Amino acid sequence: MNDAFPSLEQLHAIGALQQPTYSDPVALTAAVEKLRNQPPLVFAGECDQLKSSIAAAGRGEAFILQGGDCAEVFAEATADNTRNKLRVLLQMAVVLTYAASVPVVKIGRLAGQYAKPRSSDTETRDGVTLPAYRGDAVNGFEFTAESRIPDPQRLLDVYHASSSTLNLVRAFTTGGYADLRQVHTWNSEFVRNSPVGAKYEAMGSEIERAIAFMEAIGADPEEFHRVDFYSSHEALLLEYEHAMTRIDSRTETPYNVSGHFVWIGERTRQLDGAHVEYFRHLNNPIGCKLGPTATPDDALALAAKLNPKNEEGRLTFITRFGAGKVRDGLPALVEKITAEGVKVTWISDPMHGNTFSTSNGYKTRRFEDVLDEVQGFFDVHHALGTVPGGILVENTGDDVTEIIGGGEELDEAGLVHRYESVVDPRLNRVQSLEMAFQVAEMLRSR
Repeated sequence: MNDAFPSLEQLHAIGALQQPTYSDPVALTAAVEKLRNQPPLVFAGECDQLKSSIAAAGRGEAFILQGGDCAEVFAEATADNTRNKLRVLLQMAVVLTYAASVPVVKIGRLAGQYAKPRSSDTETRDGVTLPAYRGDAVNGFEFTAESRIPDPQRLLDVYHASSSTLNLVRAFTTGGYADLRQVHTWNSEFVRNSPVGAKYEAMGSEIERAIAFMEAIGADPEEFHRVDFYSSHEALLLEYEHAMTRIDSRTETPYNVSGHFVWIGERTRQLDGAHVEYFRHLNNPIGCKLGPTATPDDALALAAKLNPKNEEGRLTFITRFGAGKVRDGLPALVEKITAEGVKVTWISDPMHGNTFSTSNGYKTRRFEDVLDEVQGFFDVHHALGTVPGGILVENTGDDVTEIIGGGEELDEAGLVHRYESVVDPRLNRVQSLEMAFQVAEMLRSR
């Protein structure tokens, strides 16, 4: 295929994986055409700013915190839920900023994370087989024949839910909610009132003194009162992503304007696949997941195709090995990429390689495994003299019970109380903050 931006038909001709089968092509075409005429959700200039920040993280001059839902659902695209997600990420970012002594690049896994790849096209319960739930962007979670039919109207619902979420995020981050003093007050309450938080009192006190010092000398920069906050999602559904791709008037190049940062998943990163072909044309900063099956040559070939100009900040490799494999599997990838002079930013996804099912049927992760994979990620980069650029976590600002372990000592029996995720388990509010303090110690020791 030549270097012109490919049409949707050309991408499908390649053979796109993990796509739903729609029964009404006329309705699908109509939905896609409506999407093509919608205003952008993000702007090319914002994507360029994020690319510069990701480049800084790749050089060790910033650190990336990416977090949010495993799979967003339309019913939770509310002001309260958006505020809670934003709040816990801001709280984590303050702790990490202090520990790393560099800016923390805040990227929400939100306003677009409505589609999920699945290991099987179908799901069977009690002898009944139906299409798998592929996220609210495709079909309904309810296990009925009607609910599980892929519905093209849902692509428009994704757009509208993402638009309202981004409007709320922009209002919160510029309207005083993200004020540093307020966020630190929330963290102080966590340290003071939570049995888990008490062990982080020393760092909490250090941050308190730093803020008091800034106030004493009259420092009050704009950055104390507002933050830059970016959106991201896995760009899985080609109908949606292609319709939300526009040619930027400044550069005459394509940008995906449904999110600032989009990534290719572990299941769709085939070098000759439709997703890699689509992504290589975008001018957004992009990511690519690499799991334990990825070889150094795979990583090198993906980098050459996705970032042929070797541009800093353009490509992020998001590694997801599992706590037991990261120390053995990651070094070869990092060594090969580094030796070839390839510019990438490395992020750890410590969630997806550590998932298992409990005896009572819940999909979960151990907090200690999640933390150990991050530690392994830091250990590998420290040993090689390379830069650990950030972390990606699946979390929520609510007090759910989906991941076992941590200071709260949640066990398998406790999962039943508030297990609310429709796909993968997430860190709850307390676990998220506990993780921030623990990763902060890793950053400081570095």
